[in-house]
Amino acid sequence: MADEFDRIKRLPPYVFSEVNRIKAELRSKGEDIIDFGMGNPDMPTPSHIIDKLKETVIKSGTGRYSVSRGIPGLRKAQSKYYKRRFNVDLDPEKEVIVTLGSKEGLANLAQAITSPGDIILSPNPSYPIHPYGFIIAGASLRHLPTMDNGVFNPELFLERLDLSIRHSSPKPVALIVSFPSNPTAQVVSLDFYEELVKIARKHKTYILSDLAYAEIYFDEKPPPSILQVKNAKNIAVEFTSMSKTYAMAGWRIGFAVGNQKLISALTRIKSYLDYGAFTPIQVAATAALNGPQKCVSEIRSIYQSRRDVLIESMARVGWDIPSPEASMFAWAPIPKKYNKKGSLKFAKDLMVKAHVAVAPGIAFGEYGEGFVRIGLVENEQRIRQAAKNIKKILSN
Repeated sequence: MADEFDRIKRLPPYVFSEVNRIKAELRSKGEDIIDFGMGNPDMPTPSHIIDKLKETVIKSGTGRYSVSRGIPGLRKAQSKYYKRRFNVDLDPEKEVIVTLGSKEGLANLAQAITSPGDIILSPNPSYPIHPYGFIIAGASLRHLPTMDNGVFNPELFLERLDLSIRHSSPKPVALIVSFPSNPTAQVVSLDFYEELVKIARKHKTYILSDLAYAEIYFDEKPPPSILQVKNAKNIAVEFTSMSKTYAMAGWRIGFAVGNQKLISALTRIKSYLDYGAFTPIQVAATAALNGPQKCVSEIRSIYQSRRDVLIESMARVGWDIPSPEASMFAWAPIPKKYNKKGSLKFAKDLMVKAHVAVAPGIAFGEYGEGFVRIGLVENEQRIRQAAKNIKKILSN
């Protein structure tokens, strides 16, 4: 009998657990922690969505097994959303599937398309499920640095990508991208996606795009979808989520859309693994997509206001943080005096000495070192209080 299971051994230490342990200890002592550490929306789900859930849940038969790939109405609603938002046509029967959040969708697709020894290209730093979903599935990873001195250079990224594919044996099965990025909040243009699709098609490598923050953008600059590129559906699938757009993180509704072969593979493997989300939740999600969208702009406005307060408040105490164009995060360079100590030490000190929780950049990959991720999940008053607390550390 093995001391440890092979797939568990392949997973690296979960860096977040160290910070979470300190946070739990402090809270058990009654300390108030201003928590920017996790991207967990704190706003309530809009009332008309909750009302639809209540209306549906009391109906006869709604407690039965649902549909693994999503009820037809919800798939049609997502198809209409893509047409409305991106002018992209999707067949709801063959090119759309409902997932239990984008995280589950990506992890299940990894199981569907990966064989042991396959190579997957993953950005670094990256949201953990992007690389680890494929590690769990038995793949080998090749990391692509996305930042140079804290700055994303699209031309350099594309050069590195082309070089990585040409020098890989066997050729990579897929490339993962995520813009707006978690954790860096980096955004890209449609021109970037056009070049990305060209490279992927040339090398016959699938693109898996995570667009979880499609609607959390600022200054009237909506991010594009990779599926807006001509013929992108021949090579790409895109994941989206209702978690941030409608403050529905706990409802676990996401989507994968695009390439029919990939959607078919995901549909088949999901049929063995789950029965889909609770039907009333899917009905409420349909109402969210088809209903009034004022709530989306209101949620976006709250995040933008918090972003502005964060950047301004931290600048006043001597911490200059680049202002993100999208997502619910800011990617902040750690103070110079912590350069040798690292982002984990800085995050621990913020927790213990300032009672402020952030996510250390090293938790998102080695190229995330030197930064911390700050979630815009506390109100403006708490953000200003956090800045006052942090001032004590920066001034010592």
